Amino acid sequence: MTTTRPSYIVGIGGSAGALDAYKALLASLTVDTGMAFVIIAHLMPDAFSQLALILSRCSTMPTVVGASGMPIQANHVYVIPANADLEVEQFTLKVNSPRSRRNAQVDLFFASLAAAMGAHAIGIVLSGYGGDGTLGVGSIKEMGGTTFAQDATAEVGSMPSSALASSHVDFVLSPEKIAEALVQIGARFDPPA
Repeated sequence: MTTTRPSYIVGIGGSAGALDAYKALLASLTVDTGMAFVIIAHLMPDAFSQLALILSRCSTMPTVVGASGMPIQANHVYVIPANADLEVEQFTLKVNSPRSRRNAQVDLFFASLAAAMGAHAIGIVLSGYGGDGTLGVGSIKEMGGTTFAQDATAEVGSMPSSALASSHVDFVLSPEKIAEALVQIGARFDPPA
């Protein structure tokens, strides 16, 4: 199988209550959006996370734990490893472990995503406590990307509400409606000749 670069890289950040949102979003996506999806979850540093395995049951796309040097391919899902920061560098993943600080992984990933992908960066903030992702959506908007926050369907509204209050969120939708919007964005993508 050849490596296909994605048209967009979609960062999906969440914390408490986000598991159902991740599942709903992935289950509602078609397999051929041409995008790559990176799940940035708040995991305990010593966690033996089964998140990639759990999410692989909700999606027909290959779903793996991200590793340094791993190429980011279209129509794949990548999950942050425990006790790590994850970044994008030239269509590859970079893992920095141990993580630099608690509950800042979404902001860090979104900032690297914005720098790497510009207008082809998409950031999604789902259920969770605190404000991680708020600075990150600002980074994505500054570079011309697109941002989403989960609506009142969020089990814990702090993270999406904080992002929304920043005025850097383009769309406030349920996970299923976010998936529909992503499919439409992917369908409009016109690759360079």
